[in-house]
Amino acid sequence: MTHINSDNSYHTLRLVLGDQLNLQHSWFEQQDASVLYLLAELHQEATYVRHHIQKLCAFFAAMKAFAASIAANGHRVVYLSLDDTCGFDSLPDLIESICRQYGVTRFEYQLPDEYRLRQQLRRMELPQSVQARAFDSEHFLLPETEFERLITPGKHNRMESFYRKMRRRLNLLMDADKPLGGKWNYDDANREKLKPADLQELPEPMVFDNDVGTILQRIDEHDIDHFGERSSSLLWPVDRPQALALLDFFCQSCLPRFGRFQDAMTCQHEHRWSLYHSRLSFAMNCKILHPGEVIEAAIASFDDDKNQISIAQIEGFVRQIIGWREYVRAVYWINMPAYSELNELGATRDLPGYFWDGSTRMKCMQQALEQSLDYSYAHHIQRLMITGNFCLIAGIDPAQVDAWYLGVYVDAIEWVEMPNTRGMSQFADGGLIASKPYNASGNYINKMSDYCKHCHYDVKQKATDSACPFNSLYWDFMIRHRDRFGANPRIGMIYRNWDRQSPETRDETLVRAKWCLQHIDDL
Repeated sequence: MTHINSDNSYHTLRLVLGDQLNLQHSWFEQQDASVLYLLAELHQEATYVRHHIQKLCAFFAAMKAFAASIAANGHRVVYLSLDDTCGFDSLPDLIESICRQYGVTRFEYQLPDEYRLRQQLRRMELPQSVQARAFDSEHFLLPETEFERLITPGKHNRMESFYRKMRRRLNLLMDADKPLGGKWNYDDANREKLKPADLQELPEPMVFDNDVGTILQRIDEHDIDHFGERSSSLLWPVDRPQALALLDFFCQSCLPRFGRFQDAMTCQHEHRWSLYHSRLSFAMNCKILHPGEVIEAAIASFDDDKNQISIAQIEGFVRQIIGWREYVRAVYWINMPAYSELNELGATRDLPGYFWDGSTRMKCMQQALEQSLDYSYAHHIQRLMITGNFCLIAGIDPAQVDAWYLGVYVDAIEWVEMPNTRGMSQFADGGLIASKPYNASGNYINKMSDYCKHCHYDVKQKATDSACPFNSLYWDFMIRHRDRFGANPRIGMIYRNWDRQSPETRDETLVRAKWCLQHIDDL
């Protein structure tokens, strides 16, 4: 137990969760000697899924840094490590004990962004002498009270419509009531593949050297199950100065080409894991950075003529934050808890073993999986169109896919992970987010990467023993679900392509898919 500016008794206990590290919250505007802030490394949070070791280290390091920051500003803080919390079965048990220990009469917390934690805190039973009160986290750009104005429960809601409303609401990249540049969306200009000459210009990523040796030791001593590449030096930003430095690096070194190459993938460069992506999602999802200040910094760089940032680059980045990030949060809360059980396509196959070690001959999967295991990170196209696409067309149980994505990525918190995985990636929500499944054959992967040039399998083949598994599995998925998708205006024409193929070709393709599914662990 670490007491920082702590005394023996307090009027109020305030809980700060690991994803609520917001120094700009109104709680911290004034010092109050009667208020004690609690941050705790919790066994329940370290074990509710099997986490990547870098994710565990990043959260614990960021929490400790935050505790030190608010203590330096004069606030009273108690920080509990795994050693201190191992005797408590749950968060409510710990809170009740701390309330009694310090004689508090008021317990305050910021509303958790995960359904399970919010329910846990709402249902906890405190001593009668203690009153509980919940506060807003003061982080997001759309208040929860307005979700139902923009999102209809149980229905498909177009992200593009949501995004345009948010642009108008926040007056971002607008020219009066029109979008700056004349278009709302420049996605069609942001789909370039990295050519050999482009690889030479990739920036060296900014990384950090945070010593997490004692955290690793503590995790091991408490037998916290984990996976992924271990290192006593953590590359992710764990405090506000580091996060702001990474934001500045992105705006100056990556944003000028971010949109252009945001969907690109490569296996031919040492910086292939970072490319032009911001890698700010961990800092944002922990609330070390506010989305408003991230957008403000990006637009300031866009407005600075010397940076030569085009409208397509800045629009693509802003859309990810005020469009996609805010949108999936609203979809999550409007549809929970039923959303977490949706499996509209009836997928039941187990997750293959190479998701835990990267040992597959499919180059695209090997690259995406090894990167995820090495860095606890992969960019959105690797998550959606490589690992997610494979799970979708192979019919992997979405609950297992959810658990893997939630555990493997340093930025994964359920409110953002689940709609992206179960919804956008796996179509398990039946189309609440996506109007069509995001599935693709090897042709898409070959178009957006150089993976296929270095693969054991042949991306040009569908039915031979050396054929790319994505090709036959794509068609097998489409045929399995023809009754559902045949009339879909966005993909219905694909079935006409299938019907034009010879009966022999169709049969051979489905036979190859059957073999791939039977030997899925050996691909």
